[in-house]
Amino acid sequence: MMKKIATLLTMVTVAMLAAAQMANPVTFTSQLRTTNGSSEGEIVFTGKIDKGWHVYSTNLGDAGPTEAAITFHKKDGVEPVGKLKAVGKEISKFDEMFGAKLRYFENNVQFVQKAEAEALAKADSLAALAAVAADSAAMGAPIDSAALAALDHDALWKPVVGDIQRIDGTDGGSSSRSLWYIFLLGLLGGLVALFTPCVWPIIPMTVSFFLKRAKNDKKKGIKDAITYGISIVVIYLALGLIVTAIFGPSALNALSTNAVFNIFLCLLLVVFALSFFGMFEIKLPSKWSNAVDNKASNTSGLLSIFLMAFTLALVSFSCTGPIIGFLLVDFATSGNFWGPAIGMLGFALALALPFTLFALFPSWLKSAPKSGGWMNILKVVLGFIELAFACKFFSVADLAYGWHLMDREVFLCLWIAIFGLLGLYLIGKLKFQSDIVMPGDETKPMPVICIMGGLISIAFAIYMIPGLWGAPCKAVSAFAPPMNTQDFNLNTKEVRAAYTDYEQGMAAAAAAGKPVFLDFTGFGCVNCRKMEAAVWTDPSVADKLNKDYVLISLFVDDKRPLPEPIEVTEENGETRTLRTIGDKWSYLQRYKFGSNTQPFYVCVDPQGNALSGSFSYKEDVPAFLDFLDGGLTKFRQ
Repeated sequence: MMKKIATLLTMVTVAMLAAAQMANPVTFTSQLRTTNGSSEGEIVFTGKIDKGWHVYSTNLGDAGPTEAAITFHKKDGVEPVGKLKAVGKEISKFDEMFGAKLRYFENNVQFVQKAEAEALAKADSLAALAAVAADSAAMGAPIDSAALAALDHDALWKPVVGDIQRIDGTDGGSSSRSLWYIFLLGLLGGLVALFTPCVWPIIPMTVSFFLKRAKNDKKKGIKDAITYGISIVVIYLALGLIVTAIFGPSALNALSTNAVFNIFLCLLLVVFALSFFGMFEIKLPSKWSNAVDNKASNTSGLLSIFLMAFTLALVSFSCTGPIIGFLLVDFATSGNFWGPAIGMLGFALALALPFTLFALFPSWLKSAPKSGGWMNILKVVLGFIELAFACKFFSVADLAYGWHLMDREVFLCLWIAIFGLLGLYLIGKLKFQSDIVMPGDETKPMPVICIMGGLISIAFAIYMIPGLWGAPCKAVSAFAPPMNTQDFNLNTKEVRAAYTDYEQGMAAAAAAGKPVFLDFTGFGCVNCRKMEAAVWTDPSVADKLNKDYVLISLFVDDKRPLPEPIEVTEENGETRTLRTIGDKWSYLQRYKFGSNTQPFYVCVDPQGNALSGSFSYKEDVPAFLDFLDGGLTKFRQ
């Protein structure tokens, strides 16, 4: 019976004229009055009315405006006794618009509804929840402690993994797609590293060495070059496996939003950028590479070839290090156990492939681009890109800890400056010391492809300028802080979660009688920002999220401490202490929904039951609308 009363009172709505659909001029609180041993009580709604507004009384008749009323959507085990009664200083005045004498209240009002239920005397903590529908739910206001006490926390946290997998018709098939994404990203990173001055000039020398080494046996030279390429793959694949083995994906996912780690990574990228700009050169100790090179010279067979590949890894570190470091962080935070290993496999294949291909087809070496100034241009471009991503890493820490040092407009200002300067560099209006090899070189025009790239970079910088006033700038929304961090925002069409607390949002949904759209996200989640910019802003999607659902966004990397640590038992039986808000939402996602990747979307009813399967990163508006419609249909049934 207690649950029936909770269901009733959390779905009560108080309909007051007061143009409530336009504003929120009336604030209601509620109280339940009962008599010990009696099954009858009174629900008292007390309204505070803003100046210039009024609330119409009860029993106005059909000819007048909408009168105050209380609607019971469900009344299992509970029956209203009599009609809603208005209490207070009632004003009676003829209204020319309606052509009748109307009764209404100003400043304050009380409405009393008698009700009878088997266990009404126990429901003293529930009445406050009833007022939420008239006041808090639509506005995203915090729910009071009495309303939260009325929630069935066991039901809200009850696992629904099986239901979601049954509806999805899968037990986690999205991981293969994420692994392909990780592999391709690693492959792209390897291709970029391949054309740096630390790697590209070594290719013809190494291939020629192997071919000359076995000039009387061409097959042996090709075999050695292939072995060399495989050795490169083994070295970088081992690096990915070591990272996973030491930390594991969960630890690295937590590390990815750690303030110290992100600030360190930000500073590291700035240092690497300055190095690429020619301010200084970063190299591993030369004795390391010399020792490995000498060892390779004094050995033979497969070991010597492997040591030569290891020498390449050491010598090229100044160019490949920043790329590898950035990729490893992205791979490790994918939530997939094999992410770092698969990513490094793609990186190594891109790096090793030219050695094998040029060994198989030596004539291709003659048509390969020669080393030259274009490599320095590539290094400088990479330096600018590293500066841009340094802002991103600092922003992640800033968001996770709530410092507000790099809000959206600050981030956009820095990116506008960075890409504007990159454009000036590519069109030849900005020079670095490393670009001037001989006197007079500073007047040498830039290649056409660089000028075109410069125009694109300048156009990109101009594109971001309206973002300072709230324009969506969808092309950078995946990297920039969310719109709600911006102080000056003229954009009124954004979709923003009303709640960032699970229990408060569920209480509001119960009061409003709406389904819930749960958004498991992260401050550092790039794909989350892409979905919000590309899919959520679609008018049809935004309308459903804002009107038909209660939207709750739960940030799994929120580093703010919980009021008190929470002891939980993991799936493997181990006890764990949740210390931050992000820890709590991350555990909720794993325990209740069986997932630990972001973004992760699921539709549930106010009691925490799954209404649909799950939806992850997929920039497909029709598919997302089908997902939302499926949840609404199930809820209405």
